Amino acid sequence: MKEKLKENTGKTLEEWVREVIASGPATEKERRVWLKEKHRLGTQYAAWIAERAEGKGAEHDSPEAYLKAAEGWVEAMFAGPRAGLRPVYDRLLELGFALGPDVKACPCQTIVPLYRNHVFAQIKPATHQRIDFGLALGALKATGRLIDTGGYAKKDRITHRIPITSVAEIDAEVEAWLHRAYEMDA
Repeated sequence: MKEKLKENTGKTLEEWVREVIASGPATEKERRVWLKEKHRLGTQYAAWIAERAEGKGAEHDSPEAYLKAAEGWVEAMFAGPRAGLRPVYDRLLELGFALGPDVKACPCQTIVPLYRNHVFAQIKPATHQRIDFGLALGALKATGRLIDTGGYAKKDRITHRIPITSVAEIDAEVEAWLHRAYEMDA
Protein backbone atom coordinates (compact mmCIF):
# COMPACT_ATOMS: atom_id res chain seq x y z
CA MET A 1 0.00 0.00 0.00
CA LYS A 2 2.86 2.34 0.85
CA GLU A 3 4.51 1.72 -2.52
CA LYS A 4 1.24 2.15 -4.42
CA LEU A 5 0.43 5.43 -2.64
CA LYS A 6 3.22 7.32 -4.41
CA GLU A 7 2.40 5.63 -7.71
CA ASN A 8 -1.34 6.39 -7.43
CA THR A 9 -1.23 9.86 -5.90
CA GLY A 10 2.19 11.31 -6.70
CA LYS A 11 3.02 11.73 -2.99
CA THR A 12 4.61 9.52 -0.38
CA LEU A 13 2.96 8.78 2.95
CA GLU A 14 5.31 11.21 4.65
CA GLU A 15 4.43 13.98 2.16
CA TRP A 16 0.71 13.38 2.69
CA VAL A 17 1.12 13.46 6.48
CA ARG A 18 3.02 16.75 6.30
CA GLU A 19 0.28 18.25 4.10
CA VAL A 20 -2.50 17.07 6.40
CA ILE A 21 -0.77 18.50 9.45
CA ALA A 22 -0.01 21.81 7.70
CA SER A 23 -3.27 22.36 5.79
CA GLY A 24 -5.86 19.86 6.91
CA PRO A 25 -8.62 19.99 9.51
CA ALA A 26 -7.98 19.36 13.20
CA THR A 27 -9.52 15.94 13.87
CA GLU A 28 -8.81 12.54 12.39
CA LYS A 29 -12.43 12.15 11.26
CA GLU A 30 -12.43 15.57 9.55
CA ARG A 31 -9.09 14.76 7.94
CA ARG A 32 -10.47 11.54 6.42
CA VAL A 33 -13.38 13.44 4.87
CA TRP A 34 -11.08 16.25 3.69
CA LEU A 35 -8.68 13.81 2.02
CA LYS A 36 -11.56 12.06 0.25
CA GLU A 37 -13.39 15.20 -0.83
CA LYS A 38 -10.59 17.65 -1.57
CA HIS A 39 -7.94 15.22 -2.78
CA ARG A 40 -10.21 12.46 -4.15
CA LEU A 41 -8.44 9.73 -2.17
CA GLY A 42 -10.13 6.42 -1.56
CA THR A 43 -11.44 5.46 1.86
CA GLN A 44 -8.47 3.25 2.77
CA TYR A 45 -5.83 5.79 1.79
CA ALA A 46 -7.70 8.64 3.51
CA ALA A 47 -8.10 6.67 6.74
CA TRP A 48 -4.49 5.53 6.71
CA ILE A 49 -3.08 9.01 6.12
CA ALA A 50 -5.40 10.63 8.69
CA GLU A 51 -4.42 7.98 11.23
CA ARG A 52 -0.71 8.53 10.61
CA ALA A 53 -1.15 12.29 10.94
CA GLU A 54 -2.47 11.56 14.45
CA GLY A 55 0.69 9.61 15.24
CA LYS A 56 -1.05 6.24 15.04
CA GLY A 57 -0.55 3.20 12.86
CA ALA A 58 3.22 2.71 13.13
CA GLU A 59 2.59 -0.94 14.02
CA HIS A 60 2.14 -1.58 10.31
CA ASP A 61 5.59 -0.28 9.36
CA SER A 62 7.45 -3.55 9.88
CA PRO A 63 6.86 -7.13 10.99
CA GLU A 64 8.75 -6.39 14.21
CA ALA A 65 6.56 -3.37 14.99
CA TYR A 66 3.41 -5.41 14.30
CA LEU A 67 4.52 -8.28 16.55
CA LYS A 68 5.26 -5.90 19.41
CA ALA A 69 1.88 -4.19 19.01
CA ALA A 70 0.01 -7.50 18.63
CA GLU A 71 1.39 -8.80 21.90
CA GLY A 72 0.16 -5.66 23.64
CA TRP A 73 -3.26 -5.93 22.01
CA VAL A 74 -3.75 -9.47 23.32
CA GLU A 75 -2.64 -8.45 26.80
CA ALA A 76 -5.06 -5.49 26.76
CA MET A 77 -7.88 -7.62 25.34
CA PHE A 78 -7.68 -9.98 28.32
CA ALA A 79 -6.89 -7.50 31.09
CA GLY A 80 -9.14 -6.20 33.85
CA PRO A 81 -12.67 -7.61 33.84
CA ARG A 82 -11.85 -9.94 30.93
CA ALA A 83 -8.81 -11.52 32.59
CA GLY A 84 -10.88 -14.61 33.41
CA LEU A 85 -11.28 -15.27 29.67
CA ARG A 86 -7.54 -15.62 29.06
CA PRO A 87 -7.49 -19.41 29.70
CA VAL A 88 -10.34 -19.82 27.18
CA TYR A 89 -8.39 -17.78 24.62
CA ASP A 90 -5.20 -19.75 25.29
CA ARG A 91 -7.00 -23.09 24.82
CA LEU A 92 -8.74 -22.01 21.59
CA LEU A 93 -5.45 -20.71 20.22
CA GLU A 94 -3.74 -23.98 21.15
CA LEU A 95 -6.44 -25.97 19.33
CA GLY A 96 -6.09 -23.76 16.28
CA PHE A 97 -2.32 -24.21 16.07
CA ALA A 98 -2.70 -27.97 16.56
CA LEU A 99 -4.64 -28.21 13.28
CA GLY A 100 -1.52 -27.82 11.18
CA PRO A 101 1.73 -25.97 10.61
CA ASP A 102 0.03 -23.58 8.19
CA VAL A 103 -2.14 -21.94 10.87
CA LYS A 104 -1.29 -18.34 11.75
CA ALA A 105 -2.79 -16.05 14.38
CA CYS A 106 -2.83 -12.35 13.52
CA PRO A 107 -4.08 -10.39 16.55
CA CYS A 108 -5.94 -7.13 16.08
CA GLN A 109 -7.08 -4.79 18.84
CA THR A 110 -10.44 -6.52 19.40
CA ILE A 111 -10.15 -10.01 17.85
CA VAL A 112 -7.62 -12.69 17.06
CA PRO A 113 -8.24 -14.21 13.62
CA LEU A 114 -6.81 -17.62 12.71
CA TYR A 115 -5.64 -17.99 9.12
CA ARG A 116 -4.72 -20.76 6.77
CA ASN A 117 -5.28 -19.37 3.29
CA HIS A 118 -8.01 -17.10 4.63
CA VAL A 119 -9.52 -16.44 8.03
CA PHE A 120 -11.22 -19.66 9.11
CA ALA A 121 -11.83 -18.79 12.77
CA GLN A 122 -11.68 -15.84 15.14
CA ILE A 123 -11.47 -15.46 18.88
CA LYS A 124 -13.45 -12.45 20.07
CA PRO A 125 -14.10 -11.45 23.67
CA ALA A 126 -17.75 -10.42 23.28
CA THR A 127 -18.45 -9.58 26.93
CA HIS A 128 -16.51 -9.69 30.18
CA GLN A 129 -17.68 -13.27 30.62
CA ARG A 130 -17.90 -14.68 27.08
CA ILE A 131 -15.79 -15.31 24.02
CA ASP A 132 -17.58 -15.65 20.71
CA PHE A 133 -15.61 -18.22 18.77
CA GLY A 134 -16.34 -17.34 15.15
CA LEU A 135 -16.02 -19.85 12.33
CA ALA A 136 -16.03 -19.60 8.54
CA LEU A 137 -18.46 -22.37 7.65
CA GLY A 138 -20.20 -20.91 4.62
CA ALA A 139 -23.81 -21.93 4.13
CA LEU A 140 -23.71 -24.88 6.55
CA LYS A 141 -26.81 -25.26 8.69
CA ALA A 142 -26.24 -24.36 12.33
CA THR A 143 -26.80 -27.27 14.71
CA GLY A 144 -26.03 -27.92 18.35
CA ARG A 145 -24.35 -24.94 20.02
CA LEU A 146 -23.40 -23.41 16.67
CA ILE A 147 -25.18 -20.10 15.96
CA ASP A 148 -25.64 -18.69 12.45
CA THR A 149 -24.45 -15.06 12.50
CA GLY A 150 -26.10 -14.12 9.21
CA GLY A 151 -22.59 -13.63 7.87
CA TYR A 152 -23.04 -15.85 4.83
CA ALA A 153 -25.86 -13.67 3.48
CA LYS A 154 -23.72 -10.57 4.10
CA LYS A 155 -20.70 -12.23 2.41
CA ASP A 156 -18.69 -12.13 5.66
CA ARG A 157 -15.94 -14.72 6.21
CA ILE A 158 -17.21 -15.55 9.70
CA THR A 159 -20.64 -17.11 9.28
CA HIS A 160 -21.18 -18.90 12.59
CA ARG A 161 -20.18 -18.58 16.23
CA ILE A 162 -20.11 -20.59 19.41
CA PRO A 163 -20.40 -18.67 22.68
CA ILE A 164 -17.85 -19.95 25.23
CA THR A 165 -17.60 -18.86 28.86
CA SER A 166 -15.14 -21.41 30.27
CA VAL A 167 -12.45 -23.87 29.22
CA ALA A 168 -14.85 -26.68 30.21
CA GLU A 169 -17.15 -25.60 27.35
CA ILE A 170 -14.41 -26.27 24.78
CA ASP A 171 -15.55 -29.78 24.01
CA ALA A 172 -15.57 -32.25 21.10
CA GLU A 173 -18.30 -30.24 19.36
CA VAL A 174 -16.18 -27.04 19.38
CA GLU A 175 -13.14 -29.00 18.18
CA ALA A 176 -15.14 -30.65 15.37
CA TRP A 177 -16.49 -27.31 14.08
CA LEU A 178 -13.02 -25.76 14.24
CA HIS A 179 -11.58 -28.69 12.30
CA ARG A 180 -14.38 -28.36 9.72
CA ALA A 181 -13.68 -24.64 9.22
CA TYR A 182 -9.96 -25.38 8.84
CA GLU A 183 -10.62 -28.11 6.25
CA MET A 184 -13.03 -25.88 4.31
CA ASP A 185 -10.18 -23.39 3.86
CA ALA A 186 -7.85 -25.98 2.30
